[in-house]
Parts: sequence; C-alpha cells; structure tokens
Amino acid sequence: MAQKNANSLMDKLVSLAKRRGFIFQSSEIYGGINSCYDYGPLGVEMKKNIKELWWKSMVYERDDIEGLDASILMHPKVWEASGHVEGFTDPMVDCKVCKTRFRADQIDLSKPCPVCGSKDSFTEARQFNLMFKTFMGPVEDSANVVYLRPETAQGIYVNFHNVREAARRKLPFGIAQIGKAFRNEITPGNFIFRTREFEQMEMQFFVRPGEDEKWFEYWKETRRKWYNRLGLNPDKLRFHQHEKDELAHYAKAAFDIEYEFPFGWNEVEGIHNRTDFDLKRHMEYSGKDLRYFDDQTKERFIPYVIETSVGCDRTLLTCLVDAYTEEEERVVLKLSPAIAPIKAAVFPLVKRDGMPEIAKEIISNLRGDFRVFYDESGSVGRRYRRMDEAGTPFCFTVDSQTLEDDTVTVRYRDTMEQERIAKHEIKAFLEEHIKA
Repeated sequence: MAQKNANSLMDKLVSLAKRRGFIFQSSEIYGGINSCYDYGPLGVEMKKNIKELWWKSMVYERDDIEGLDASILMHPKVWEASGHVEGFTDPMVDCKVCKTRFRADQIDLSKPCPVCGSKDSFTEARQFNLMFKTFMGPVEDSANVVYLRPETAQGIYVNFHNVREAARRKLPFGIAQIGKAFRNEITPGNFIFRTREFEQMEMQFFVRPGEDEKWFEYWKETRRKWYNRLGLNPDKLRFHQHEKDELAHYAKAAFDIEYEFPFGWNEVEGIHNRTDFDLKRHMEYSGKDLRYFDDQTKERFIPYVIETSVGCDRTLLTCLVDAYTEEEERVVLKLSPAIAPIKAAVFPLVKRDGMPEIAKEIISNLRGDFRVFYDESGSVGRRYRRMDEAGTPFCFTVDSQTLEDDTVTVRYRDTMEQERIAKHEIKAFLEEHIKA
C-alpha cells in the first residue's frame, strides 16, 4: 500500500510538472528518450533560482571561495588520473527473456526477473563503464577518444594552481562550480532523481593536512543549514554516514544529506573528505607540481580537499516533492519565495473600468526586478488556483476599491489570507518577503 501511495504521489507530481510547464520529457514528439528531461518556462526559472541561491551562499556571502566554469571536454588523461577510466563501473546483468538491463548489486539474482517474472534468465555480470565516450576530430580511433565528464570536480582540481595564483589565495580556500555532467546510468529513474544528463553544484575546499577533520565538520553543518533557506521540512532531512565498506576509494570520511522522498530516503548532497588523493594523482599523471607552498612555515605539501557536491536537478525535485500539498479544494506548491519561479501575479478583478490598465501598469513597474505574471482570464478564484499550482507566493488584485484609494488586495498562497496594501508599496513588499 505504501508503495502504491508513493507511486500515486509521484505520478501526480509528474503530471503537474508537465501541465504547469516545469518539466517535459525530452524529445516527447518522437516518443521521448529515456531519463532525459527538458525544463519548461517555470522549471527553468526555478532551476535558475536554486543555482543563484547556492552561488550566493557559496561565493557572494563568503570571502574564501572563488568561482570556476571548466570545460565539459577534458584531456582523457584527466579521467585516467581520477580513476574513472579503470574504476567507474557498475556490474550489469541482462534478462535473456525481456532484455531488461539491471545493476547486479541492486537486485536478487536468485529470484525471478522483476519485470517479466522469468526464472534463471539473467546473464553473467559484466562491468559497465558509466562514462559517455566520443571522439574529437575527424577520425574515430583510440587516439582521439574523449569523454563527457561524469563529474565537475576534476575541472576544479586541474585548475587548482591557476585559480590560486590568479586570485592570490592562501589556504584554506575553496573553488565553486556549477555545470553539466553525464553518466550512462544502467537503471535511472524516479523522474529527475537519477538522469543521464544532470547539473552539479560542487565546491572543493582546500585545507592544510591535519585541519581536514575540523573543516569537514564545519562544512557538514554549513551545508545542512542551507536547506533551511530552501524552505524544506527539517523532519524530512537527515545525515547518513558512509561506513568503511561504503566509502569511495579516495575518501577518509563521507556523509550524505538525505531526504525522505515518496520512494524512500535518498541522497541529495554528499560531503566528503577526499584527503590529498586527487591532487596527488594529477601530479603523478601530469608531471606538474601541484603542491602548496606556505610562505610562513616554508613548507611544501599537497592540500587535503573537503568536497560538497549537490545535484541541482535532484534539489529541484526535492523542493517540488516537499512543496506539493493537496488540500480540500486545491493543489498547491508551497515553495519558498526565494526559489518560486513566479514571484507574483497581478489580476484585474474585471476587464473594465480601467482595472486592466492599472494591473498592467503594476506589472510594468515590477518587470526587470521580478518574474511576474498577468492574468485576466476566468474568475479570480480560478486564477488563484492556477497560481497555487505554479507555486506563486503572492497575488495582487486590482478591484473597485483600487479606483478609490490606490490600494490592492494581496493574497498569500499558503494561508489564502488577504490584506490590502498601497499600490506603490508592492515592490518593497516583494523585496522584503522574498529576501526573508
């Protein structure tokens, strides 16, 4: 029953996401392509708001982190050094009957196929590299192989000295990056939770060896607090510590921030103590000295790295799931105003008596500062409901009283309560409530 309810909720969310223009299936008119999605008018705004909030918290509000935008295509030796060419694999099996592919470590091979029910139908497990491979230049041979990056972190490591020298940084400092990554996942699913093309928001913080544990604890707590700014229910968030048998080969310690989705607790963000593994490997493979020189102690050493890595698409899904609310008479997305795609809607009560002109004047004054929406179609109640589903936190209505005293009705999405404010106070009202 719990699984049925979870599927029902996800089906409703997927339907709303398409209906309101958050997320569409990629190439839908051709039947779609598995686990690839396009962001519609509301989705692209919400995703931009999430990225801007992350960037603001990482770069603008701090004095110890610099930004970077590294190339998606990198020298293939980068991925040899990182271990992705050799070790970035999953064990894969196929059902001989229905041809469905599974990760061997995620199903019980002694049981029937979960898709078609056939017994003893699985192939032997094979290692399957998750990187997308392509060729650079006109000749498709092994000398011209390049990869679509499976993570953004390596672009930060190979630019460690470039950023440090250009920005004149001393330890500790971090490098932040938002960018696309690609993984040829065997079993993607749960809408945009696990996709083959996704966007990461990563920050690598470089510290002196011996200070890594202190900074690891600092970033665990700092990143946990960030989810309060997204407006997520704290009761649905938790830390999951990686045990020794779960740790990646490069990690000294690792914690996931998990959210309780309809399909169970799953990772939203990872915080890892990567030690000096990455810079040491790139020193070895490139022959370049990536050590840090401390001009006070006159020491040379390879910095340790504390990583925070969060999926932007997965964060957006988390916010949609957390905000989705069914009430007696409406469905509403109770998104934080900071990430809501449309900040405000403005309505004329009726299409006469100069009300549309006043409403459009208000819209004109708000554009350039906020993403706002004008609607004069249907009853005000129906317009409210449409905005509720879009997650719009505030609706302003021009009515007959506006003609008398230049006030408008502001309606709050979450409570549906209404009050009147002066027309000239709308911009300050939005600035105050969105910042809060």
